Amino acid sequence: MKRSWIRLGTSLCIAVSAFAGPPAYAQDWPTKPVKFIAPFPPGGSVDQVARILANALTPALGQQVIVDNRGGAAGSIGTSLAAKSPPDGYTFVVVFDTHAVNPSLIPNMAFDTAKDLAPVMLIATSPMALVTNVASPYKSLADVIAAAKQKPGSIGFGTIGSGSLGHLAMTQLQTLGGFQLTHVPYKGGGPLMQDAIAGHVPLAIGTTFLVSPHIDSKLVRPLAVTSAKRTTQLASVPTMAEQGFAGFAVLAWWGVLAPANTPKPIIDRMNAELVKALAQPAVRDKLTQQGMDIVAGGPDVLAKFVAGEMDRWGKIVKDNNIKPGE
Repeated sequence: MKRSWIRLGTSLCIAVSAFAGPPAYAQDWPTKPVKFIAPFPPGGSVDQVARILANALTPALGQQVIVDNRGGAAGSIGTSLAAKSPPDGYTFVVVFDTHAVNPSLIPNMAFDTAKDLAPVMLIATSPMALVTNVASPYKSLADVIAAAKQKPGSIGFGTIGSGSLGHLAMTQLQTLGGFQLTHVPYKGGGPLMQDAIAGHVPLAIGTTFLVSPHIDSKLVRPLAVTSAKRTTQLASVPTMAEQGFAGFAVLAWWGVLAPANTPKPIIDRMNAELVKALAQPAVRDKLTQQGMDIVAGGPDVLAKFVAGEMDRWGKIVKDNNIKPGE
């Protein structure tokens, strides 16, 4: 009889622990600093997003949130480090739109994008803008297309690199419009905009954050934005959809991921804290002033979004035989 009570008591303890374990785990977490890997160098949009969020999360979590820059290979090096980290809630990674392109662009990546990472939040999206030097003859996207059809391949367009979202967006646009441009890849937004301002490259495409200061300074002329609707920051600039490409929409984006198998209560807690951080006016202003549209979407939103982006851009990469570094 005594043994029966012992067995019953043990069973009840196990049952209660199983029921109460996950919430307690989330409540106890974190008990040490949390790391946000930024898989790009300091100064870029990913680094800035990571630092803005880390500063807001530190007091909310009661532990320091540290940004660790691990740049290289279009963000895949730092993301690989996150994918291989212990799934204990102390490592997260802030990714950019290249995250959904890399699986089709980079052979033999060290991690599986779909299996080795858990979605936490789709932070924000942003349109890109196609611009030209203020002294160029192109006043609209139609002018560019007409000139390109007259002399195929004679007009260059610069991007932040081969396989970047700007490269893929313009590749798709050329296919839809039946015209041909020449891709000019750069090693980042700084060199790209320097050459665009100097008139060394006829066209440049980048996020509104990258190009807006130069539009405001009257150094480059905007021709089109890639969002489905006009963006508030560049309200006078027509979309590509308005200029003959119905349904065309391409958005840069930023998201937070964790190693696969990170406990769901921790992911849910981090998502909830990020939602609170993004609701703070100071945080929202810093991001929206850079042309970002806050989404604050949950894990399911990010998972669905990334899957769609991987399918879309994987086909563009394959159909056009796009290689990294070209």
